[in-house]
Amino acid sequence: MRRLVRQSLLLVLLLFALLAAGLLWRVFSPIPLAGGKIEFTIGAGSSMRLAAGEIAAAGADIEPWLLIGLARVLRVESSIKAGSYELAQGSTMLDLLGKLTRGDVTQAELLIIEGWTFRQLRARLDAHADLQHDTAGLPDSELLTRLGAREAAAEGLFFPDTYLFSKRSSDLDLLARAYRAMQAHLAREWQTRADGLPYRDAYQALIMASIIEKETGRADERSLIAGVFVNRLRQGMLLQTDPTVIYGLGEAFDGNLRKRDLLADTPYNTYTRRGLPPTPIALPGLASLRAALHPAASDALYFVARGDGSSHFSRTLDEHNEAVGRFQRRSKP
Repeated sequence: MRRLVRQSLLLVLLLFALLAAGLLWRVFSPIPLAGGKIEFTIGAGSSMRLAAGEIAAAGADIEPWLLIGLARVLRVESSIKAGSYELAQGSTMLDLLGKLTRGDVTQAELLIIEGWTFRQLRARLDAHADLQHDTAGLPDSELLTRLGAREAAAEGLFFPDTYLFSKRSSDLDLLARAYRAMQAHLAREWQTRADGLPYRDAYQALIMASIIEKETGRADERSLIAGVFVNRLRQGMLLQTDPTVIYGLGEAFDGNLRKRDLLADTPYNTYTRRGLPPTPIALPGLASLRAALHPAASDALYFVARGDGSSHFSRTLDEHNEAVGRFQRRSKP
């Protein structure tokens, strides 16, 4: 009888050993993947059970109960991070749990370009395949409310930069980051601004920066152009800058700015209205912000394109008219 009990016990132990060996082999062996690589997303607040189900549904040949059990044994069941993940061929269950607990998410990027309008930015967001489109169809006013923005218009409020994000992140979250970045840069530059600038507040400096952004792409001319516009504001002159007129025309602008456009009064026509337009006209970069708040000290009131990408600056209208005639003749075929 004792011998039979011993044999039964040995058999049970052997079975347990075989089962344990099988489980260990499964844990340390590469996970078979559909297509050699899979992508999956773990939602915020997901349990380990939900996560295991998502991973299996994405094409990983795993037993969800085994992954859950391993997580419990390692005491990481509640440590998984939300986000988008990629699992490559050769990864084991331990590798997978490591990814989930480190938050080793896959990232995408969005480049917001200096000089874009907010309309262009929204179009880029809507077309981005790796974003969750929570703002699609929202009016600008509702979007600003969700961002907690105090401004009445969205134009110019988002800082141009390259933004990395986890795939399937909300486009609203990305806009919030760009909005906070612009607020931080603007506040910092406003604190160190030059004395005596003709701006009521930092928002007017942002408007000026957007005009500078659209007037030139040359780093060495931004502060000079800012100096011209600041001098004009101080003297109560019209700014007479084409980019504001073009912005005011909106979709009616066909690429050719005509004399009648310069005479058509809109809130953005700086040929017919004094001072700054009511909002920015584009997304300014940091260099344009700094130029607006640190304009070159000069007495120039005019500038004209030379035709080679640079500008000629003049102090008087006579000098300007002479320069216009000279450079326009040179640019004609």
